[in-house]
Amino acid sequence: MKKQPLTSFSEHIRNLRETAELSLRQVAGELNIDPSLLAKFERNERQPTKYFIKLIADYYHIDNNELLREFLSDQIAYKMLDEYDGLEILKVAEEKILYLKSKKQ
Repeated sequence: MKKQPLTSFSEHIRNLRETAELSLRQVAGELNIDPSLLAKFERNERQPTKYFIKLIADYYHIDNNELLREFLSDQIAYKMLDEYDGLEILKVAEEKILYLKSKKQ
């Protein structure tokens, strides 16, 4: 399977719309949201809710979890972008996730 080029969440949802040759108004109308809000999501000026991410995934018939991973990984990447030890912080965070998951079970 060929790996897709790395893009941000906002670029990804814009690419989905443009590849389908749809206007902002068309997609926004189908999703029952204001076109200016969709444009802000596509320009990374506003952050969507999980509900909106599910709407987009359903609309384009793509995996919701995949799109949610794309969004959440952006959030983490932007937080770590200016940190000197960003990658080391991510390694520690991974260990903490495993620890916290084991405590939940």
